[in-house]
Amino acid sequence: MSRTYKTGHTAPGDDQGMDRRFDTKIAIVLRDDLETWQRLNVTAFLASGIAAAFPQIIGEPYEDADGTPYLAVFGQPVLVFEGSKEAITEAHARAVRREAATAVFTSDMFRTGNDDDNRAVVRAVGRDHLDLVGLAVHAPRNAVDKILKGTHLHR
Repeated sequence: MSRTYKTGHTAPGDDQGMDRRFDTKIAIVLRDDLETWQRLNVTAFLASGIAAAFPQIIGEPYEDADGTPYLAVFGQPVLVFEGSKEAITEAHARAVRREAATAVFTSDMFRTGNDDDNRAVVRAVGRDHLDLVGLAVHAPRNAVDKILKGTHLHR
């Protein structure tokens, strides 16, 4: 079950923290039987899919006090969940029904080494038969909560 998250930010010299609620939610759900390296790899790949599809949710570039520039990242939190194979399959079906922006990572993708082969292994399997190990969604907050029913925040 997901919770509502607020992010607060207090800039140096700012006496009032800024409390901001986002209309949308970025969430990644991982299968609970993955090894640590797989969880990290899948999370990175899925986050990149959301970033590519929604450049408007990327914040401004960063810079430290010395003027060293850093890349821009998401301007809102990314919540990471986990669930069983069955829970992810059900979440995927709900995401498709709701036409939510969705990125997928299948078990076959662990055996490929490039984007062309990744797309080919997904294309070779029907939607209802994908062996999903991860799923990312970006949608209105309440829709994401309903899509991810049966999963829980990653610990």
